[in-house]
Amino acid sequence: MSIVSTTGLGSGIDISSLVTQLVKAEGQPALNAIQRQQDAANARLSGLGTLKSALSDFQAIVTKLKDGSFFKTHKSTSSDESVLKVTAGAGSVAGSYGIEVVQLAKSQKSITTAEFANSAEVVGTGSLTFSSGSGASFNVTVDASNNSLASLRDAINSTAGNTFATASIVNVDSTENPGTTISKLVLTAKNTGIANAFTVTGTDDDGLDDGAGLSRLFTTQLSAQTAASDAVIKVDGQTATRSTNSITDVIQGLTLDLQSAKVGAVINANVSLDNEAINKTISDFVTAYNKLHTVTKDLGKYGGSANGAGNGALLGDATLRYVTSQVRQDASNTVSSVTGNYNSLAMIGVKIDKDGVMSLDSTQLNKALSADLQSVGNVFSSSDGVATRLYAKVANFLQSGGPLDSQQTSLQKRLSDLEDRKADVQIRLDNLQKSLQKQFSAMDSAVGQFNATGNFLSNWISNLK
Repeated sequence: MSIVSTTGLGSGIDISSLVTQLVKAEGQPALNAIQRQQDAANARLSGLGTLKSALSDFQAIVTKLKDGSFFKTHKSTSSDESVLKVTAGAGSVAGSYGIEVVQLAKSQKSITTAEFANSAEVVGTGSLTFSSGSGASFNVTVDASNNSLASLRDAINSTAGNTFATASIVNVDSTENPGTTISKLVLTAKNTGIANAFTVTGTDDDGLDDGAGLSRLFTTQLSAQTAASDAVIKVDGQTATRSTNSITDVIQGLTLDLQSAKVGAVINANVSLDNEAINKTISDFVTAYNKLHTVTKDLGKYGGSANGAGNGALLGDATLRYVTSQVRQDASNTVSSVTGNYNSLAMIGVKIDKDGVMSLDSTQLNKALSADLQSVGNVFSSSDGVATRLYAKVANFLQSGGPLDSQQTSLQKRLSDLEDRKADVQIRLDNLQKSLQKQFSAMDSAVGQFNATGNFLSNWISNLK
């Protein structure tokens, strides 16, 4: 508020200070009440944000466990990773395979036999046609705008239809003129395998295929640095040929990454159930559950003090109680959609004590995994599985327009309304200040006039003596 600082000339009263104190005494109770309501609303808003964050973290691990394929996770090993690396993926099954890497897949690489003085040398004009064994092809027109070796390289690489070849330039020693450096064009297939080999043909504007003009780039004038080849492997003695060194379709669910050829050497590839990964994820689920339990407990705790200090931000909140009870209930109840030997978390070693804290008995879990893996997986991921119903419940809590979102919206509106109330109080106080300032100024003026009259009469009487 704005107050003109004046001291009454007639009364000697500090009008500015007096008005300030009177206005403050009038408005402070109302402003304090509004501030308390704002603090409470902000605390609840922050508490709801904390709850939503904890639920989101919990949902992440629940999402993983509700995927039934997770309980079919396998791990793989190779007896010699310098020759073969093996990765188990979805659909893999436990087993052992003897794999021999007979030949690696390679990309074609060709280089011009012709030597160019440098990358700026003109190579000729005409057109080049690149054809791949896969049936793809593209053309490059070579004219005065792109007929240097460097420009032609760029034209090949930037042609829209080029999906299978790249061009580059190497600067090397000349074999024709020892002691000098010359440039050559290198053409390389983008992918390995015989089907991705390519040829270069075309037309040379000089009309001759004499190795003098553009024909120097035709396949007939290129030297094969690396011939295109397919990968060849033997799996338990059976031959498989593929165009790539990363093979995914020979053994179900396994990716075979060929590192080097070693004829006659049989590499043992073993695939087994990854109990360690399953154990870790279930352990992470227990940790996430307990974290959520701690958050909800802290948000709803009673601090015991008269002024509420130490209370949880959502003390007495019905939604918090509902969230807490539903999560615990869904984690504790039996699973009706299981037909195997296990139908609850408690039966596989995941238990909740009287205080709501979850624990994991790894020995009991591993025993269950060994005895009936499918049943353990169904406890989490079947239609009524723990993870399935927890995911649905948490998703409902977190959805837009859900119970938590609705509370946040309501609190934000309340905070906006409180700001409006504070502004209204301030307007009233500003008006009161102006009114008091005017009244005290008028009083001070009247007192000044009385004092002046009194002084005049006193002097006049003194002069009569």
